[in-house]
Amino acid sequence: MPDKSRMRVDEAVLALRRYLDQSRFEAQQRIDPERLLALRLGCSRETLRRALDILEREGVIWRHQGRGTFIGPRPKGEVIPPLLLYDMASPLDLMEARLVIEPALAAAAALSAGPADIKRLAELAKDTGRVRDWREYEAADDAFHREVANITGNPLLAAVFGTLAAVRGRMRWQRRHDAVFRRAKREEYASQQSAMHMSIVEAIAAGDAETAGAKMAAHLSIIRQLVQSAEQRD
Repeated sequence: MPDKSRMRVDEAVLALRRYLDQSRFEAQQRIDPERLLALRLGCSRETLRRALDILEREGVIWRHQGRGTFIGPRPKGEVIPPLLLYDMASPLDLMEARLVIEPALAAAAALSAGPADIKRLAELAKDTGRVRDWREYEAADDAFHREVANITGNPLLAAVFGTLAAVRGRMRWQRRHDAVFRRAKREEYASQQSAMHMSIVEAIAAGDAETAGAKMAAHLSIIRQLVQSAEQRD
C-alpha cells in the first residue's frame, strides 16, 4: 500500500478514478465514506478531500454534507456549497453576475446617497486612477464597488455584493484580471476605469438612478469584453 503521508493529490485523483471505474457504481449511488476511501486508496483524508474537490468540479461526483458522496452530477435543486461554487465560477461567470446585480446597486445608491457618501465614493473613484500595479487596482476597484453596495443602506444587497467579491478574490479571477490589466496597458486601463467610476459617482450624486445603473452597466460591459478577449487568446 502506498505511503498515505506522501501520496500527491494528482496520484489520489488517478487512484480514485480507477476505484470508481472498477466499482461500477450506478448514477446517484452513494460511495464509501471518506474514512474508508482514504484507507482503500492509501492516502490521507486531506489529500482525499482535495481529490474529491477536483472530481466534483468535473461533475464526476457530488457531495451533500451529512449525507455522503454520490456518483454523477449534482441533481437539479441541490444547493451547491459556496466554496465549491466560487471555485467553479469562471471569470466570465463572475462578470455576467456583476452585470445583472451591480447596475441595480448603483441605481439604489443614487436614491439613498448623502453628501458624505458622495465625497467618499468620489475619492475611491480617484484612487483607481492612481494605482501602480494590478494588485493595487484590484484593491481600489473592489473598495469602490463595495462602497456603492454599502451606500444602498440595505444589508442584504451589501451581502449579495460580498458574495461576488468572494468569487473575485479567488485565484482564477486574479490570474485573468492580471492578464487583462497587463494587456490593456496599466496606466491607461486604470485611468479609463477611474473616469468611468467618476461618471457613476456623478449620476449617483445627481440622484439619477436610471443613469447610475446605465453607467455601471457600461463600465462592467467593457471589463467583460476584455475578460472575454483574454479567455479567447488563451
